[in-house]
Amino acid sequence: MIIGVPKEIKKNEDRVALTPAGVLELSKKGHKVYVQTHAGEGSGFSNEEYVKAGAEILGTIEEVYSIAEMIIKVKEPIESEYNLIKENQLLFTYFHFASYQPLTNAMIDRKSICLAYETVEMPDRSLPLLIPMSEVAGRMSVQQGAKYLEKPIKGRGVLLGGVPGVPPGKVLILGGGVVGTQAAKMAAGLGAQVVIMDVSLNRLRYLNDVMPANVVTMFSNEYNIRSLIKTHDLIIGAVLIPGAKAPNLITRDMLKEMRPGTVLVDVAVDQGGCIETCRPTTHEDPTFIIDDVVHYCVANMPGAVPFTSTLALTNATLPYAILLADLGWKEACNRNAALKKGLNIVNGKVVYKGVADAFNLEYHDVEELF
Repeated sequence: MIIGVPKEIKKNEDRVALTPAGVLELSKKGHKVYVQTHAGEGSGFSNEEYVKAGAEILGTIEEVYSIAEMIIKVKEPIESEYNLIKENQLLFTYFHFASYQPLTNAMIDRKSICLAYETVEMPDRSLPLLIPMSEVAGRMSVQQGAKYLEKPIKGRGVLLGGVPGVPPGKVLILGGGVVGTQAAKMAAGLGAQVVIMDVSLNRLRYLNDVMPANVVTMFSNEYNIRSLIKTHDLIIGAVLIPGAKAPNLITRDMLKEMRPGTVLVDVAVDQGGCIETCRPTTHEDPTFIIDDVVHYCVANMPGAVPFTSTLALTNATLPYAILLADLGWKEACNRNAALKKGLNIVNGKVVYKGVADAFNLEYHDVEELF
């Protein structure tokens, strides 16, 4: 198969979809990999490393899209890329369709094969291609939240770990999945008092068993959330509904109940956000303030640590990329049920129910394709 790796052009995105090690594995199997020049530089990988691994370097993004049967990316295509995408071309990347209808409509119009990392789902409902970036984002949410609690950047002026004689800061985490778990580990490691909330009692039992003593669990409902936001310094939104828009657990009116300088970090912002007042921001301009509450809503948080993120992502995506390259998308998805669930849009048809429901579009059962 002919595989293309374009340079990411979304603002402040330095990750790359494939490392030289990944190129080597695909090349060994007889596949041809074309990498756009300097695509890996932001993650610390030079053109020379890709060439040594067996890739061919192309000068422009147009050349990459033009030649490739499969495009492997990190972030969803942006508007300037839409017209480069060909009918029947396979795109293997994060899409988060349910949060942005113009992208959904564009991919329907282009009649491409859109296989989304974030909806590849194992029988146990885990999301193997979302987990690595969720781990990074969960840990970063506390790192960034701790920074924006500092007074010079309008936070409450709280040190999360406290000091002898002064109590530590309080962290509230909404969601006990991968993001929430990693956030709780980081916050607990800093010495904060942590509450992690979820609607699954089984998940709360598990977290109660594995977390240190400074992490407590609580069932998630509006009453409990409203009670805790009055006293917590850092609130992290970590709720995910695979392939669908995140629910608003923090509403606009709740900001009035928070103390000035409280910091909100919405990790779910690329799925529409679980904090009503959040809107996507960038690493260049990551925060804004509403009602004296600091909002951090960067949609590609792992992009700030591209070396770590690129390695973690390729570790997870490469086996699936090899399967797609070896067998073609239809046979690969037919043999691998987890990969089949990654199909969102195929030749103009929406085959993922969460996306169809988000925009009231016609839904086609993915099994029709097979």
